[in-house]
Amino acid sequence: METMRYLAAACQTDRPNPKHHREIAGNVSHMLAMSERAIGGYQPFGDVRLLVFPEFAHAAPVYHTVEELTTHLAVTLPNEHTDRYAAFCKAHGVFIQTGTFLVRDDRFPGHVFNATCLIGPTGVLSIYRKVNPWIPWEVHSSPHDIEGFPDPLFPVVETEIGNLGVAICYDWLFPEVLRELTLAGAEVLIRVSAYMDPWGATAPMDWWTTVNRCRALENIAYVVASNQAASADHYPPFSWPGGSMIVDYDGRLLAQADPGPGEKIVVAPIDISALRAERDRRSGHHFMGHLRTEAYPLQRRAIYPRSEHPPTIESNEAAIRAGKLRYRGQ
Repeated sequence: METMRYLAAACQTDRPNPKHHREIAGNVSHMLAMSERAIGGYQPFGDVRLLVFPEFAHAAPVYHTVEELTTHLAVTLPNEHTDRYAAFCKAHGVFIQTGTFLVRDDRFPGHVFNATCLIGPTGVLSIYRKVNPWIPWEVHSSPHDIEGFPDPLFPVVETEIGNLGVAICYDWLFPEVLRELTLAGAEVLIRVSAYMDPWGATAPMDWWTTVNRCRALENIAYVVASNQAASADHYPPFSWPGGSMIVDYDGRLLAQADPGPGEKIVVAPIDISALRAERDRRSGHHFMGHLRTEAYPLQRRAIYPRSEHPPTIESNEAAIRAGKLRYRGQ
């Protein structure tokens, strides 16, 4: 049996956040340089084949309205930046899960999505748009809220380094998201995040570490999680704790950057052959095989309301109030 073993690199950044499209290219250059250092620096210890960058690595939502985001920061996909990543991946034989872009789409005028691309040697392999924006503050649209959205909400890509699925930051607070990716075949769950303090990697509210380990063990999947590590003056009003990590399919922490702001790269081995053997062999603690999906009918009722209109902070607040009433059965 072919052995599929390689190194993954969780790369976190600490950069001033762009306020205009023209500043994005500088961040791309910086992340490509980080990628080159990771591939070359760790070559004596293994082949780095997967590199993951954090949410907001290209652009953070430093504006509070859709109109401002569209004018100053939103891009279409693919673009000249994804072309640069694709050329790099082809030259080095690697896969990059990009930091997020703020994205406009001519099919949905007025909407801005928070999206990440999986890019490999053959180009852009998938685009994931954040399904659960961090409401009320984020005014990005969720593809869930657009009736008849034509693209998969939870794409999983079969590659030579395993089946890869990704979700963004707040999505990971919803176990259903990662279960959906796993049921679609994902073996490596990629987290692209901008978790701020106090919900980071240190007690007493180390949500970041707890959630990453839980999602790994409950899905029998590797987790490669990159977190934003910007200092408070780079993206106020929050500070960003980093702590990027790689977790194995039993929830074991394989590598983690020391918590705290600052650019860091951590690597650890991903062994897809071992994961597949474990999934095949197990009868105990095989959570997907033990799912009694029909036991959970309440999860199929609508709670958070859809809206075809681009969100605002005020409309997010109204939707949250409506969702809380629906949750209570009112």
